Amino acid sequence: MTTRRQLLAAPAAALLLAACAGGPTASNPPEMPPIVFVHGNGDSASIWQSTLWRFESNGWPRDRLHAIDVPYPLARDDDTKAQPGRTSTAEHMAYLKAEVEKVLKATGAKQVVLIGNSRGGYAIRNYVANGGGAAVVSHAILGGTPNHGVWSLPDFSLNSEFNGAGPFLKALNTPKDAAGNEVTGPVKWMTIRSDSNDKFAQPDGLWIGRRGQPTNVTFAGPELKGATNVVIPRVDHRETSFSPAAFDAMYRFLTGRAPASPDGTPEARVVLSGKVTGLGLSSTDPASGSFSNNLPLPGAKLDVYAIDPITGERRGAAAHSQTVGADGRWGPFNADGDARYEFVITAPGYATTHIYRSPFPRSSALVNMRPERVPDADKNAPSLVILNRPRGYLDPARDRMAFDGQSPPPGAVLGAGVSSSRIKPAGLPRPVMAEFNGEKLVGRSWPLPENHVSVLELTY
Repeated sequence: MTTRRQLLAAPAAALLLAACAGGPTASNPPEMPPIVFVHGNGDSASIWQSTLWRFESNGWPRDRLHAIDVPYPLARDDDTKAQPGRTSTAEHMAYLKAEVEKVLKATGAKQVVLIGNSRGGYAIRNYVANGGGAAVVSHAILGGTPNHGVWSLPDFSLNSEFNGAGPFLKALNTPKDAAGNEVTGPVKWMTIRSDSNDKFAQPDGLWIGRRGQPTNVTFAGPELKGATNVVIPRVDHRETSFSPAAFDAMYRFLTGRAPASPDGTPEARVVLSGKVTGLGLSSTDPASGSFSNNLPLPGAKLDVYAIDPITGERRGAAAHSQTVGADGRWGPFNADGDARYEFVITAPGYATTHIYRSPFPRSSALVNMRPERVPDADKNAPSLVILNRPRGYLDPARDRMAFDGQSPPPGAVLGAGVSSSRIKPAGLPRPVMAEFNGEKLVGRSWPLPENHVSVLELTY
């Protein structure tokens, strides 16, 4: 697993997009097109952090890499019915279209590249097919998008956008030409999928609560006729977009060559910023629990501490303190690229949340964070420590990992389907260690009766 010391030190080269007409001349210098990244169901722009680092390290200007943050990132259960805190396919597409128009205006470019993970690929396909995107999109890359459904069943949630037998995907997959191609031209398309390890491209209904029943979807469900379809062995659903192998495939598709620095390069000066967001509650049934959103959490207090890499204890006073405003933004914070940090979020209605992270080798404006609410089932525990891997899953058959000495971490299951683990250590606050494929992370337990929760967030 990549660490700051392992990042390859190679100069960023100015490369010409392979699809551009003609070669570079004195009056037509090489130029990287803007890329708009579209996250998946329930995620945020921050999921693309390490991908942006890799593009930057290989010559893409930072101001031409734009990751969108859908305010309500979860899909409706039924696309035809309004649902508080969730977006329809039409709303999702309209948000993407507005963001693309902003990027085109800001950069002066005529076209953009779109890269989407999972549900984000639906918005891209819908925009290109039905929202005018075909005129302004040169390339579209879909990682793990369940293009033929997570299931394809007429008797199970037919109006879900994830049902391959439903109206949304049936319309998108209607052949566009005599050859039967499912993609909309003249855009150049690529899909990236796992060979068999994507939880949302499985012939058995285990991951949709129908174990032993066929989904009518195959491992090849994310592929599209007419696209360049790439298969990467053993990657999971999220790693189809966020792994080094996925980046390599993206970069080759866009430039026609291998990246010079596939793991990225460190920066001498690291500046961090991001957004603090909250959790929504159902307006009709608050007891039903929280749902993810990317709305700002104004008034939240953020404190950042440098910590000891072995004990997790703080090294002095806060290196940065801030109460976020109406836009939820925090920073800038001039960080040490070799340091480990504890980010502490305090906000009414939430647990004081201590987020521990590995060193940041490069600057990022996507250090987005969300405080935790404590589930009723955990409220009587002495402490609560959460291990979270946003850009992939925890697979005991594939990964080397441990959490507080337990290997595999509690809750990790075969088949790359779980991305987090929870433990409830007793006793005094103490160090808690996590390791995943070489990335080592330390945090500390905090007393849950005093409304504190710890999160160890893996970067890779």
